Amino acid sequence: MIHQPGRFYVIIEVDKDAAQSVFYYLKENKFSVFIDPTQDLFEKYIPDEKESLIVKPLVTEAPLNVINRVYTATIEKMLVDIFCDDVIFAAQQGSEMRTIYQEAFYKYAVNESSIMRYADRRGKKESLREYLSTISNLRQKN
Repeated sequence: MIHQPGRFYVIIEVDKDAAQSVFYYLKENKFSVFIDPTQDLFEKYIPDEKESLIVKPLVTEAPLNVINRVYTATIEKMLVDIFCDDVIFAAQQGSEMRTIYQEAFYKYAVNESSIMRYADRRGKKESLREYLSTISNLRQKN
């Protein structure tokens, strides 16, 4: 990104059936936590918190890495999530998203078939394909 966000949040994605339980567990332990926030909720309440936790259902077959028995998002998942979720990733839209995609493709070995498969699971395959075609220099540094 060119501009760094002024607030931070941790996204915790869990099985759909566990989302409520995880939310209530974190809330009981005094965390600033939100469950799958709408744009209205996001705009009204999350800016008041310096660091918030957001619990969301994990999309099935999301591309994940396992590091020391901890599941983490792959670069492909992060790129698709930024593209698909303009509420949580509002600060990463527009020219920021273009920069993120250009830098990711330049610096990392991005698996395009993994991106397309996950985008398809999120119902955004064709719109992401169109977006990628507008970024002419994904393989070269600006």
